[in-house]
Amino acid sequence: MSKEIINRVEKSGLINIDLSSFFTKEVVELDICCFLTENNIVVEKEFRKSLSNFNWKKLSNKTVAVFCSADTILPKWAYMLIVSYLNKVGANAYFGEKKIVTNQLAIEKIKTMDMKNYNQKIVLVKGCSDVDISSDLYVEITKLLLPVVKKLMFGEACSSVPIYMKKNSAY
Repeated sequence: MSKEIINRVEKSGLINIDLSSFFTKEVVELDICCFLTENNIVVEKEFRKSLSNFNWKKLSNKTVAVFCSADTILPKWAYMLIVSYLNKVGANAYFGEKKIVTNQLAIEKIKTMDMKNYNQKIVLVKGCSDVDISSDLYVEITKLLLPVVKKLMFGEACSSVPIYMKKNSAY
């Protein structure tokens, strides 16, 4: 007769948070250098013409990471002008390369979490992921969870690092 296998992790009431689930998959990069002259400078008339000839519809309703890969000084109005074009096609513009923008969006999502769901709970923030998760996401989730959780851990259920335990907890 075999014994029934008991899932102790499930019975523990442990709540897992996978930070990779906060990442937006559809971020498109728009490199401003494609609108610059061959010397990587902004000449207003040519810049405006280049923008007006660009097919903005392909960025319609997308999240767009606006950046410049060229080592040049850009006037602030250049970014503003690009955002005005993106706005016309319903694109959501952010400044920075794709990785930075994806990270910003993940932090925005983390900040909207309902912390009531974690009140007096044992929470494990997953440590392994297929996505490269930057330290600032761990900082943000920790700041939000510390005031409400009973216990906070990092890692996997089988191997976790204790981060915080509320005082006077019987755990």
